[in-house]
Amino acid sequence: MSFDNRVTRMLGVEIPIVQAPMGWIARSALASAVSNAGALGIIETSSGELEAIRAEIVKMRQLTEKPFGVNIAQAFVRDPSIVEFVAEQEVEFVTTSAGSPMQYTKALKDAGLTVFHVVPTLRAALKAVDAGVDGLVVEGGEGGGFKNPSPVSTMVLLPLVRSKVDVPIIAAGGICDGASMAAAFALGAEGVQMGTRMVSASESPIHEGWKRAIVEAPETGTVFLRQEKGPALRALRTERTERLARGEGNPMAELGGGVRKVYFEGEIEAGVALSGEVAGRIEAVEPVAEIVSRTVREFDETVAKLASGRSGRGDGC
Repeated sequence: MSFDNRVTRMLGVEIPIVQAPMGWIARSALASAVSNAGALGIIETSSGELEAIRAEIVKMRQLTEKPFGVNIAQAFVRDPSIVEFVAEQEVEFVTTSAGSPMQYTKALKDAGLTVFHVVPTLRAALKAVDAGVDGLVVEGGEGGGFKNPSPVSTMVLLPLVRSKVDVPIIAAGGICDGASMAAAFALGAEGVQMGTRMVSASESPIHEGWKRAIVEAPETGTVFLRQEKGPALRALRTERTERLARGEGNPMAELGGGVRKVYFEGEIEAGVALSGEVAGRIEAVEPVAEIVSRTVREFDETVAKLASGRSGRGDGC
C-alpha cells in the first residue's frame, strides 16, 4: 500500500510509522533500521547523555541515507542550547515531550524544524496547537514509559483530540501491527508510533532477557507506578515493580539505578523495565524490516476487509 498524507509528507517517509524515543534504546542501531525500512527512526535525548547522542547521530549518517528525527525530552534536558544542538545535526524533524510546548516550539521552528509535541490529554493538545506545533503525537495511557498520572486510553483520547484540532496526528499507545494501525487511522491518525514493539525488535540494543520478558508477558503484564505523584510510569510486571506499586521503594530511583543491569544485562528484577500493555500481543522477536513490512501488509488487508463488510483480525505482533 502506498501512503500519501500530511505525516508522510512532513516527515519525508514512505510509511507513517515512527519509532518511539526510548531512553538508551532509541539510538543508531535501532533507529537506522527503522528508517531503512521506510519508516522514521528517532534518536532519544531522555538519557541526558548528549555527547553520546551526538555520536549516535553521526552513526546514523553512516547507517542510513533516509530521514530520521530527534526527540527532546524536556524534563531530562533542561539546557536551552538543546535547540542549537539539534539544529546543528541537520535533523529536520523533532518531537518534544515531558514538558510545555511553549518552551522550545518557537525556537525549533525558527531553526527550520518540523515539530510534533507528545500529548496525553485534550488540554495538552490544545495548548500545543496554540504554541504553533506542526502536529501532535497523541499518546494513550496504555503505552509504556512515562505517563500522565490520569491515563486515558488511545481509543478515547485519539478521536477526542481529532475532533478538536486540525493538525496531523501520530497515534501512540497500544499499536504493534496493521490492525491496530488501521484502528488508529479510523480514529483520526495519519501515522502511528511504536514503542514496545520496537524495544523487542532484533536490532534493539537491549538484552535478550528483556526482549524475552516482553514476548512472554500476558495482556495484564504491566503495572502503573507513581500514579499519586507523577510522572507515572508503565512497566513490566515483576516482583520488584509489584512491590513498588504497593509503595515499597522509589520507582524513579530504581529506574535510573537499574539501567545497566536491566537494559544491557537482562536482569529484569534489578530495576524497572518500561513497557506498554501491548507486550501482551507481541509473540516474537523479529527484525524491524519484517515488523514494518508486515504492519503495512496487515493494514492494507484490514482496510480491504472493512471496505468489503468483513471484520478485520489482529493476529498478534
